[in-house]
Amino acid sequence: MSPVVAALLALAVLAASANVCAAQLRRDHYAGVCPDVEAIVRGAVAKKFQQTFITVGATVHLFFHDCFVEGCDASVLIASTANNTAEKDSTANLSLAGDGFDTVIKAKAAVDAVPRCRNRVSCADILVMATRDAIALAGGPSYAVELGRLDGLSSTASSVPGKLAPPTSSLDQLTALFATNGLSQTDMIALSGGHTVGLAHCRTFAGRLRPTTDPTLSPRFAAQLQAWCPPNVDPRTAVPMDTVTPRAFDNQYFKNLQGGMGLLSSDQLLFTDSRSRPTVDAWARSGAAFDRAFVAAITKLGRVGVKTDASQGNIRHDCAAFN
Repeated sequence: MSPVVAALLALAVLAASANVCAAQLRRDHYAGVCPDVEAIVRGAVAKKFQQTFITVGATVHLFFHDCFVEGCDASVLIASTANNTAEKDSTANLSLAGDGFDTVIKAKAAVDAVPRCRNRVSCADILVMATRDAIALAGGPSYAVELGRLDGLSSTASSVPGKLAPPTSSLDQLTALFATNGLSQTDMIALSGGHTVGLAHCRTFAGRLRPTTDPTLSPRFAAQLQAWCPPNVDPRTAVPMDTVTPRAFDNQYFKNLQGGMGLLSSDQLLFTDSRSRPTVDAWARSGAAFDRAFVAAITKLGRVGVKTDASQGNIRHDCAAFN
């Protein structure tokens, strides 16, 4: 057997395995053990949302970073120890806001406060539900989620490099990265629309402001960003990724791209590249079309690398620590 054929067969086996695991996810997975789990999580997320709107973008961002590294298994929630530097402390994850982690921790506590539910619901599933609920609270689409994931047994910073797209990625790089996770270019553009909420640190787009200004930036927007992020700015300074409707999950993100107001270069290229521009234009025209595409994409994202067998994972008692 040639190396090429062997590699193709190995990929086919992996794909088949992933499809089997994803097929084991069910919307009613907890019906027999914790029937009110979705209402419990929704209540906890709503309480956190009332405390700070940052909850929305932080939770969406956390979910994406979890799924793209080792699959949707809550491995990003694990805290580092003296013997292990976990995913959350990798360079690529330092931008994750603490409010996302806190949302899941509080939702887990609310679930475990119900005796019949205690230690019966995975942190991975709680993150999926919390993400959906945060999006709905910000005016985004409400959708059903598939459940039944187990929490992963490994979390290392060394597993992160190459799994997440830097803000300087090209369209080809973004498309290839998403393809490795079974997601299409259309899915990638839809999930990029999640940047309609959330914040980004100045350092992630500083290269677009100086020493020269990125010509794809609107001059007016560039001036605004330069005022918010002057030279030697505190690296913890963050600005809204959507400066027009920062508190709404809507299709304004795509309208911003049309006007040269994409915050990251990997955002703006979706409009400047002729291959992705028609999709941006279509979703800028129709919020309903974007909502449909986003729900389809985030549902597929939630199936990436899921673990449903006891040999692959378990249900953590503490989302930040292995049992």
